[in-house]
Amino acid sequence: MSEFGQASRPTVGIAAVERDTGLSKDTLRVWERRYGFPQPDRDAFGQRAYTPQDVDKLRVIRRLLDAGHRPGRIVAMPIAQLRALSETAASASGRVAADNPAGPDLERYLELVRSHRIDDLRRALSTAALQFGIERFVVDLCAPLNRSVGDRWARGELEIFEEHLYTESMQVVLRSAIGSIPAPGEHPRVLLTTVPNETHGLGLLMAEALLALDGCRCISLGTQTPIGDVVRAVAAQRAEIVALSFSASLSPNLVVDGLAELRARLPVQVEIWAGGRCPILKRRPPKDVTVLGGLDEIRGALARWRALRGAPQTNSVSTPV
Repeated sequence: MSEFGQASRPTVGIAAVERDTGLSKDTLRVWERRYGFPQPDRDAFGQRAYTPQDVDKLRVIRRLLDAGHRPGRIVAMPIAQLRALSETAASASGRVAADNPAGPDLERYLELVRSHRIDDLRRALSTAALQFGIERFVVDLCAPLNRSVGDRWARGELEIFEEHLYTESMQVVLRSAIGSIPAPGEHPRVLLTTVPNETHGLGLLMAEALLALDGCRCISLGTQTPIGDVVRAVAAQRAEIVALSFSASLSPNLVVDGLAELRARLPVQVEIWAGGRCPILKRRPPKDVTVLGGLDEIRGALARWRALRGAPQTNSVSTPV
């Protein structure tokens, strides 16, 4: 994967940096112009060539972006300051997870991730879903466990591939749980997806599980659906609500512009619900969009929707996998 510029100085090409850090080529070029970092050399072919130190710093920056920090405040920081900031953010999030009743059990799942025992991890998660029921599994275990995995990644204690293995395992278990829920009701019909460049879909699956459990008809498009296709899917599926998830690392402009475009192109009676950890949702709540601060707000939003339309209230049932 590595390319070499000067014979004595190993460097990495921009495509490899993109794969390794999850930061797009366009983002790297913009930061180079706007913030003065990174400042890559050029190889014999005139292509950008990044040092291992550049890549290490970019990894830390990516972790901080996922924790909600803004690039304009952190990209130009020295690496030592970035690492200290990352440790502080991870410690604070860790305290939140420890306050959760399921907290003491989280280390068991994290150890399965670290030891790469993926089959055992999936069995353990499936067993927990059976024991807790879907609602408690999602709220009391999935949510704090996701934070803990993010904390370990932010500290550099988990590799990217390990975080991906965990995410895939949790997605498998959640899809199985959703499939076990009895036949849903007809209303509301909820279309779930993310906008282009938003690759994180785990929060969307967690929301789908709770919505389906509360009698919603859920139609999932997966991640990264172009706005025009969302609009066409709403019409084809007669969706009454569009639910979108936004991670902390997504550009605020993409969030604001995407929601504004979607709101302008959808019929006024179709509601848009936006959730996730992107700070811009709370700082600048988009007009005519319902912002959900957490999974625990879904039931209240559904009750409001049903009350406005005179639809009967639905009591959720803890259905085992």
